[in-house]
Amino acid sequence: MVNCLESHADVSVVGNQRRDEADVVVAAFERLSADAVAALRDVATGVGKPVVLVVNQIKEDELPIAVECRVVAVLPRAAVTDERLPDSVRAAAAGGANLPSNLLGRLVEHTERLYREVLAPGGLTGASLSPREIDVLRLMADGLDTNEIAAELSYSERTVKNIIYAITDRLRLRNRPHAVAYAMRAGVI
Repeated sequence: MVNCLESHADVSVVGNQRRDEADVVVAAFERLSADAVAALRDVATGVGKPVVLVVNQIKEDELPIAVECRVVAVLPRAAVTDERLPDSVRAAAAGGANLPSNLLGRLVEHTERLYREVLAPGGLTGASLSPREIDVLRLMADGLDTNEIAAELSYSERTVKNIIYAITDRLRLRNRPHAVAYAMRAGVI
């Protein structure tokens, strides 16, 4: 696989010792065993880069675990070619994904079930924001200050401040504009 990548001038291969310099991690396993998942979790937490997974077999129920480990592309070993692997690496570096259609369908089903069974009953959106938090963010995006938001929603100023603090703390956002930008990117406002 290294040869597939090194033969392309626009792709640089770095060793495991310099993995924090990589834009994408390529991981190859026979199957998604417990050891493979542990290694992928280590990469996800240690490097935090998208992963292209080359694997002989992956079961549909293993895909959510792989996605949790930042896997954005899955290539069967038999499908690895001098063009397909570098294309998957380039796509991952650009923020794209490359999943087999049967696995993509299963992932969509899993996501829908997660929303229906976990998020919706708890009053949360896919962005982990409650309707009350979304209302505050929407008014912040409209340029209202804390007093104006409190008056508009019939909350106390303290309640509005607590909601804003809860959003920024839970989602690790730096400030109010960052919270508004997050909500806009997530499509909730």
